[in-house]
Amino acid sequence: MGRVSEHDLADEGPGRAETFLDLLRLEQVEENIFRGWCHAGAPLRAFGGQVAAQALVAAGRTVVPERHVHSLHSYFLRPGSTTAPIVYQVDRVRDGRSFATRRVTGVQHGAAIFTLSASFKVAEETPGHRRAMPDVPLPEDLPDPYEKLSAEERAHYEESQTRLLMDLRFVPEDRSSGTHMVDGIPHQRVWMRAAKQLPDDPLLHVCGLTYMSDLTLAGTAAKPYITNPATLQMASLDHAVWFLRPFRADEWLLFAQASPSAQDARGLAMGEFYNHDGVLVASVVQEAVIRQR
Repeated sequence: MGRVSEHDLADEGPGRAETFLDLLRLEQVEENIFRGWCHAGAPLRAFGGQVAAQALVAAGRTVVPERHVHSLHSYFLRPGSTTAPIVYQVDRVRDGRSFATRRVTGVQHGAAIFTLSASFKVAEETPGHRRAMPDVPLPEDLPDPYEKLSAEERAHYEESQTRLLMDLRFVPEDRSSGTHMVDGIPHQRVWMRAAKQLPDDPLLHVCGLTYMSDLTLAGTAAKPYITNPATLQMASLDHAVWFLRPFRADEWLLFAQASPSAQDARGLAMGEFYNHDGVLVASVVQEAVIRQR
């Protein structure tokens, strides 16, 4: 599968995203410098999953297509703004025979707000093993959560653009491991995918999963402590993803999440992505600030 061209992902400035592809658009300013705009997660704060996904787009643009990203590790240093572009500066750390390493710094208003390290490698055929997918209902058997929202909730949902760009299906508590406590820790399982078909570029799909992986993890860790959602403060501190097997972000992926620990206003959450056939395709770990103001 070929890479999406730079023209296809060129950014023409701020504006409402109409497709999932719009979330990943960057303008190439120099050989290793890119610029993009992000929508809000918290009010007027750039959504961390989009920042990480765009940084990975920038890193991937500097690597030959034969090498695919297998992991990323990132830190959120400062809140990003939705009213100014983010500049992504790529450092080509190493190009070896099998692996390549890139470091990306996201800069806004002259200050670093985000750092990411990503590793790419040439694919190899070797023996392997994988965990089986949890026994949960398929997305086709679950309701669209958007249909049950109030008018006010719908307005907020559409403002975040998630409804327009993604399909989500939440596994309920009474249907085999939805959001609830298991062995004393909170769990959550969510099916998700891009709402419209994406190009075949593998980099685009891993960047899409990176965006998705930040949608519900902090909420899983915070679930037992939410007394008033309006006063809940959550912010990602760091985020890591391991891409294990090929997948498509425009096909259903189950995000099975659990939070093994929360303390010191920090919640740790882990998750695994499975495709519709039950194959484990990615693993995620995140720590987030969680405070009830």
